[in-house]
Amino acid sequence: MIANTLLIANFELRKLFFQRRGIIALACFTLVWALILFYPVKSAAELILVDGFKEFTSGFAHSNNAEKILNWPVAEMSVYWVIALLAFPIFSLILTADQFASDKQRGTLRFLLLRSQRDSIYFGRFLAQIYIQATLIIISVVATIILATYREFDLLLPALSIGTLVSVALIINLLPYTALLGVFSLYAKGARQATILAILLMTIVSIVFSIINYYLPQTGFINLIKPGEQIFDMINTQGVGVLSYSLIPLLQTVAILTFGRFYIQRKAL
Repeated sequence: MIANTLLIANFELRKLFFQRRGIIALACFTLVWALILFYPVKSAAELILVDGFKEFTSGFAHSNNAEKILNWPVAEMSVYWVIALLAFPIFSLILTADQFASDKQRGTLRFLLLRSQRDSIYFGRFLAQIYIQATLIIISVVATIILATYREFDLLLPALSIGTLVSVALIINLLPYTALLGVFSLYAKGARQATILAILLMTIVSIVFSIINYYLPQTGFINLIKPGEQIFDMINTQGVGVLSYSLIPLLQTVAILTFGRFYIQRKAL
């Protein structure tokens, strides 16, 4: 089963680089992040480096529990970290929505089931989406490192160190979103419907949990069920600390994948 799972994952990854649709999507992603890097990231990094800016904002940053983000050794990486934390979950909801929906409509999923187990297909598609998103994250991180070293070459080593930690943290952060969209892709009739259903569910869950927390403050721990609940806390981290919240998305992913496996084993495809 493991061999088939890896084979399916590698096939999906090759589609990104060797098919026209994947190449176009990769080019669009690169263009979008180039614009983000050259405008908000570059401009914000330059502002952080202005003499007296950190001192001026330290009081506000401390009161908002975000003082650490101003003290990263590479300003470009700190700005990238904030933007990526907020942007990549949105990208994930769109990019990973078609894990099964199109194949169900075309009937190719039944064809695959004749040659592979359901577990292999389910986990193989999940791994493929993680591979693809990891590739996109690494591309954007490398671009940010280049931007930082272009300003000051001595930043290369710290940028590489921070970039590695940030890449791992971002990939882990996207695991529950990818798993969740896999479940909705099995249920939905198309990728768009899967995305809409996922957003609708997370919105309803957030509203319900907010009401529960308002009347029962001691139940705040239930918020940890929601994917992305830790994102705003992750902003105020530094160095190895960017991985300090990794256990939350990992546990969420295990729970969602377990449910998804149960669902695909019993669903008529």
